[in-house]
Amino acid sequence: MSIQVNNISKIYTSQKALNNVSFEVGSNEIVGFLGPNGAGKSTMMKILTCYIPPTDGTAKVCGFDILSNSIEVRKQIGYLPEHNPLYLDMYVKEFLEFVGGIYKIKNCKGRVKDMIEITGLQIEQNKKIGALSKGYRQRVGLAQAIIHDPKVLIMDEPTTGLDPNQLDEIRNLIKSLGKEKTVMLSTHIMQEVEAICDRVIIIDKGEIVANDETRVLQKNTTKQIITVEFDKQVSVSQLKEIANIDEVLHVNGTIWRLTSLSKEDVRKDIFNFAVANNFSVLTLNKEEQKMEDVFKELTKK
Repeated sequence: MSIQVNNISKIYTSQKALNNVSFEVGSNEIVGFLGPNGAGKSTMMKILTCYIPPTDGTAKVCGFDILSNSIEVRKQIGYLPEHNPLYLDMYVKEFLEFVGGIYKIKNCKGRVKDMIEITGLQIEQNKKIGALSKGYRQRVGLAQAIIHDPKVLIMDEPTTGLDPNQLDEIRNLIKSLGKEKTVMLSTHIMQEVEAICDRVIIIDKGEIVANDETRVLQKNTTKQIITVEFDKQVSVSQLKEIANIDEVLHVNGTIWRLTSLSKEDVRKDIFNFAVANNFSVLTLNKEEQKMEDVFKELTKK
């Protein structure tokens, strides 16, 4: 395992930011680390990158303990924090060469050239970082995070400030990096999770509330949305009498959108309703739930 977290807790004075958190992330896996604001995501990432120590528990990165082998851990990790710290008075190339020098990278200039090309910084490489847009500053932050070819990449809100075209480019870059590295990223953009992540860990109030493959979480959510078309007109009051139906929305004509919060498959109830009322079901489609719905269900009390 690239990342092993065992019973990590973190207390700030009287506030418990993390409460007995445990999980693992395997090699070449892209994992989304999600949660509401204040759930403990950034705290967990800071602990894994050795910025702050845990109050209790242990963690390892590539087999190295974060407390007893913190220098080795930092060598294995590339880190892009939420608030990207950059030297604004330095030029892009200058800054990346500076970072490469810290890591004592051989052929540093060649590596910097590769990073500029990979992250799409060619036209901005001779500008001062302070003159860059937020999106390009984010690219510089990503370039410095991977310049030393780390085995593990940890990113907190990596696509903040990017336009739609830049989003696609960075997502594709992250997916390609995931073929060779372990990637753990935090984001509030659920479409990003669906597009990139193999697995999702959701944290709420400092505790893990879900840890599974993205498609499994989407499949197991209790919320069901059914689009159904009947052969004749039907009223809202009639549809609300169907067992386990919580919301009814008229789409158009004889097409309706029905929402259920039941764990039972409501399609059989819809068919039974149609038979009892001498209707025919022309079409019936159960929508796959989005990660946004899964996230709300697990974190909205």
